[in-house]
Order: sequence, then C-alpha cells, then structure tokens
Amino acid sequence: MPTAKKKTQVTASPARRRELLDTAAEVFAAQGYNATTVRRIADEAGMLAGSLYYHFDSKESMLDEILSTFLDELWAGYDAVLGAGLGPRETIEALVTESFREIDRHRAAVAIYQKESKHLSAQPRFRYLGDSQRKFEKAWLGTLERGVRTGVFRDDLDIRLTYRFVRDTVWVAASWYRPGGGHSPDEIARQYLSMVLDGVSVRP
Repeated sequence: MPTAKKKTQVTASPARRRELLDTAAEVFAAQGYNATTVRRIADEAGMLAGSLYYHFDSKESMLDEILSTFLDELWAGYDAVLGAGLGPRETIEALVTESFREIDRHRAAVAIYQKESKHLSAQPRFRYLGDSQRKFEKAWLGTLERGVRTGVFRDDLDIRLTYRFVRDTVWVAASWYRPGGGHSPDEIARQYLSMVLDGVSVRP
C-alpha cells in the first residue's frame, strides 16, 4: 500500500528567510496578529500560501522568530550599556539611544510587541515577553533610582511615573519613524534626550 508523501520543510537562505520575516512583520504590525492569515503574508511576499509552509510551519513560528530576534538584539545592546559602569544620566542617554537604534532596525517588531505582548505573554511559547518586560522595568527603574540617590536627578521625581513617561514616549516612535527618513536614530535620540533631560524652555 503506497504511503502519503511527507511534506518536508525547506531551509531558506538567511537572506530569503529574513525577507519573508520582514514581510510578515509588516503585515502583523498593520493588521494585528489574529487578523493576519498565512495567505495574506504569502500574497505580500509574492508566493503561494502552501509555499510559505515549506519555510515556516505556522504564522505563530514566524511571530516567535520576529519577536525573539528583536528582543535578543535589544538585550545585547542594553546589557552592554548596563555593564559599562556609566553614571545614571549617561546610562539613561545610552539606553535611549540604543532604543531608537532598535526601532530603526526592527520598527515593525516594536509595533507588534506594543500591540500584542500583553495577551501573547499568557501563552507558554511567548512567556519570555513577560520576562523581558520585567527585566526592562528593573533596568530603567534601577537607573532612575540610582540617579535620585546620588543627586544626579531631582529628588522630587515620581520614579515610576518618570519611567512610564520615558518608556512610552520612546517606543511610540515606532508608529511614525521610518528608516531612511530625514533624521538618523542617533539624531532623534539626541533631540529627545535634550528635551527630557534639559527641557524646552530657554534658560535665563
């Protein structure tokens, strides 16, 4: 009795795999994960839906790779900053700059993370999203607290409110930033830091 042929997963070249993931990320960011179908991703990639399954076993696997790649790169940069022995202000400056660089590299992934991480983190496969969020909060709050304790930042600051303000105003840039635009991520970071740390009013 003949046996059914087993579908084998084809390993795409790294460049082609990255291209497909970039396409999927843009669709997820625009439409939302639940509303996105494999067919829609395949259409955007210029291929048949069945062909996409030769590269990835599900849209969940694609999303997992998109988010884990973004967070791996983010934490490589953050850990380097946090381990550099910088002062509190310099640490905040470096974290903000690294954040804008990651938005430049992974704009769609950042948008997905903002929209989807809360409900995804309840799933065992995506539990690392919640772990990353807690680690992120600890790094920023710890730096702000160190700055207040050492007299670098004002002692009347509400640390948690300051953290939320900085976090949200940095990462919301993913909604409007476009790579290759008029300003580089480092230039945007410098302007942002100038406004947050020094204010916008002319000093007397």
